[in-house]
Amino acid sequence: MTQQTAGRAGSQTRDPWRYRWIVLGIATFTQAASGFFVGGIGALGVHLQRALDLSLAQLGLLVSAAQLVPLAGLLVAGELLDRYSERWVVGIGAGVVALALGAGSLAPGYAALLGALLVVGAGYSTVQPGGSKSVASWFDASQRGFAMGIRQAGLPLGAALASAVLPLVAEEFGWRATLLTGGFVALLGAVLFMGCYRPPPALPASQQGKKPSDPLAAQLRARLRMLREPSTVKIMLSGTSLISVQCGVGILTVLHLHQVSSVGAGQAALILVVSQGAGVAGRICLAAWSDRSRSGRYAIVLVCMVAVIAGLAVLMTPAGRTPVVASGVFVWLGFFGFGWYGPWVAYVTEAAPPGKTGFALGLSMSVNQIAIVTVPPTLGLLVDLTGSFTPAWALLSLLTAVALAVTANAERRTR
Repeated sequence: MTQQTAGRAGSQTRDPWRYRWIVLGIATFTQAASGFFVGGIGALGVHLQRALDLSLAQLGLLVSAAQLVPLAGLLVAGELLDRYSERWVVGIGAGVVALALGAGSLAPGYAALLGALLVVGAGYSTVQPGGSKSVASWFDASQRGFAMGIRQAGLPLGAALASAVLPLVAEEFGWRATLLTGGFVALLGAVLFMGCYRPPPALPASQQGKKPSDPLAAQLRARLRMLREPSTVKIMLSGTSLISVQCGVGILTVLHLHQVSSVGAGQAALILVVSQGAGVAGRICLAAWSDRSRSGRYAIVLVCMVAVIAGLAVLMTPAGRTPVVASGVFVWLGFFGFGWYGPWVAYVTEAAPPGKTGFALGLSMSVNQIAIVTVPPTLGLLVDLTGSFTPAWALLSLLTAVALAVTANAERRTR
């Protein structure tokens, strides 16, 4: 056999599923790029408060603005993903994020900036469920948790990079330049995903974008049945409680360290970066653990809830005011308070009915959005009214404890 013939034979027998690692890479990058600016708002808290004369509640509202439209947008995105290729749904959504951030850099004040972030949320609605669905379709159950963990690590990874870069940009060029930077990064993610994503070989091109043939009434009944499933109840309760903790850590870490523990603003932002880096490791490690856990994926989510409650309890003690202990707790909360998302998303994809993965992801994430929208301003208002961070940490601890008690009992009954 000649070398040329051998080369052709090798190319024909090459495993097409190897491309899944490229899909994983571009989905992770697009996730990080699209959430880059919003993930870094917590580290910009001191700069934004000073430049725009904001209260802590107003700062929390900025975070919520980018998450308001996804309340409905995630459900729409889920439907689109069950009908059309992730390539275009995710790519166009990331492009909208880039354009909105570019326009936001021209905002004359606080109100216009809120409006720009609302549009950012509309575009971002497609990225979370779309990237998760693309990875789930390329990886089988034996590697899905690990792959999903890597992909979901894109969010804290992007937030960690943003927390390191955006304060420097704001210090040197002003807050408007941070939006331009975030828009450029999001545009890179959009171009990469649209240019490189391909559907898995198990799904022929003729089936991509095929619309459901069931009547609309039957589709609605199927979706309502999903809401009554025990797995859906566990998904929603655990998701909303843990995403609330994630929001609290993202927006309050720098302020707690700076105001309570007397840590400098720059060093406090660095600790937030380390905490988010721990979240990256948590999403990968905990999701990989869920691939091998005999107790199932949801057991790992329960472990995260217990760990989060323990960390929040320490923050409410006098020891939680010392710089060393507080910094260690925030890294702990980063690992478990961000890391839960990897096994949780893998559990959502596997609990979804056949052909309804996109809708299941959109539904679960839209319920999380309720917490994402309401928690930051609520926590900010609590701190403004009481002058203390303890009530905020106590509220997050209570929400997680209630969700843990209810879902752990449901998990036992299921077993």
